[in-house]
Amino acid sequence: MRSLGVVAACAAVTMVGGLVFSGCATEDDSSAPASDERTPTGEQGEEPQGGRSETADGERDDLVSFEIDDRSQAGIENIWVTWTIRKRSSEKSNYTWEWEAVGPDGTRLYNSTEIATDVQPGQTATGESPTTLKTSMVKINVTEFDRSKSW
Repeated sequence: MRSLGVVAACAAVTMVGGLVFSGCATEDDSSAPASDERTPTGEQGEEPQGGRSETADGERDDLVSFEIDDRSQAGIENIWVTWTIRKRSSEKSNYTWEWEAVGPDGTRLYNSTEIATDVQPGQTATGESPTTLKTSMVKINVTEFDRSKSW
């Protein structure tokens, strides 16, 4: 009976730890002000960081939507990001992208990383993640986007 309590306690700690790490974000006010150019997916158009240019097959085009979803009600903030990936190449792929939320004054309010794994050719994958944002009045920028072959 006592071992069942230990197992339940370990499971609870694991679940809480997973929730904490799945929504990891840091606040950083060092971001440059955002421009007003926006792409159809809601983030601003800017060149990829790290000195690399987009690949010839347009891997970034696989991210067909990435948006803020304000689910707040009764005065309680509940702001999520939602996304859709549409796999256009011929190999099963994994996707990782980094993004930031920038306030109207150009201050970065939130940043995080999203992951989609094992997306099959022709498949559409959707997902969502909670944030700690206090407002949905932000611009979102995808600051890094990578597609890699899934084994």
